[in-house]
Amino acid sequence: MPAGGGARRVSIGFQGGQVLALRLADKPLEKLYEALEKGGWHVIEAEDGPVRIYLAQVVYVSAEADEAHVGFG
Repeated sequence: MPAGGGARRVSIGFQGGQVLALRLADKPLEKLYEALEKGGWHVIEAEDGPVRIYLAQVVYVSAEADEAHVGFG
C-alpha cells in the first residue's frame, strides 16, 4: 500500500477514451491485474463500493507509485 496506509489512486482507461478513477488497496488491484489476463466481467472492490467493468474494453491501468511524496516534487 502507499505510504500512510491508504489506498492508491488508480486510473482505468477504456476504448473510446473514457477513464475511470478509483482508490484501491493493494489486494483489489492485484485481483484486477490477474483478471485482465482472463477477460470477461470483473467486480472491483473500491473504497466507494463495488464497480463492475468489462475487461475486454480496458486499454490501460495506471496506479500511483507506493513511495511517499512530500511537497511539490
